[in-house]
Amino acid sequence: MPGEAEKRLRERLSKLAHLPLIGGTKVSGEKRRVREQLRSLRKHSNATEDEIWEFVELARHPDRPYTLDYVDRILDDWVELHGDRGRADDGALVTGIGRLNGHTVALIGHQKGRDLKERLGRQYGMAYPEGYAKAIRVMDLADRFGFPLIALVDTPGAYPGVAAEQHGQGGAIARSQARMARLNVPSVACVIGEGGSGGAVALAVADRVLMQENAIYSVISPEGCAAILWRDEGAKKKAAAAFKPDAGHCLELGVVDGIVPEPPGGAQTNPDAAARLLGDALREAIRELEPLPSDERRRRRRRKFRELGVYA
Repeated sequence: MPGEAEKRLRERLSKLAHLPLIGGTKVSGEKRRVREQLRSLRKHSNATEDEIWEFVELARHPDRPYTLDYVDRILDDWVELHGDRGRADDGALVTGIGRLNGHTVALIGHQKGRDLKERLGRQYGMAYPEGYAKAIRVMDLADRFGFPLIALVDTPGAYPGVAAEQHGQGGAIARSQARMARLNVPSVACVIGEGGSGGAVALAVADRVLMQENAIYSVISPEGCAAILWRDEGAKKKAAAAFKPDAGHCLELGVVDGIVPEPPGGAQTNPDAAARLLGDALREAIRELEPLPSDERRRRRRRKFRELGVYA
């Protein structure tokens, strides 16, 4: 029996099929995206323990495109902005301004690094409070000039070190979430790899929250969950199968609003194709959001997140 997410997608596909041919190109593109989401949902809903773990491995693949890989492929005139104007520049978070299909946007995103030196410099994509302060600075800039905000999420979590705690890690994450909730401009977040805990949700309080097909999004890592529940990190596959961090199940639960398809085998097999698919999804989401009045966007955004986890 189909779940609620599949029912919603099928209803949307049915409505699109009966639309008049005015603007038929956009309608055809939307129908194609809905069919892709249905395919992804069916693929994920019947996944076994080993298959769910494959999503975890693909999300963590060392060759998977990171934020700057996508920036190079989908944004023009990119200008990176550094520093929080207070303490330091956190390499785990990339922020800047660029042009998406001719329209100026602000972008924030996690960056893990390729080799050991870069990974250490970027803390494996785990941000300090200074990183979230830098992200808030760019959110303010987007609001001031009316630029839509794009957030690309790819982190195991916020940096867990003593210095980060001393600098106010929890408060920084909360301030980032609160600032996103108050944005007047359209905002779109996409989990492009790992979406781990508060480090991920700090950048994901958006009007549209998307996930790439092979990404994961969860409150804790499978290893951390296994260590807490079974006191055995070796039970990580069992843990992943229990809380289902993959895109299909996140869509079914209503945690995300859509799935961005990837090339066969994962984004790392064809980064150019993955970037085209991601760019199309971001453009479409912004196009749908821009006509709404800012107060209506804020109202819908806040209602969406308040309803997460509520059972009627």
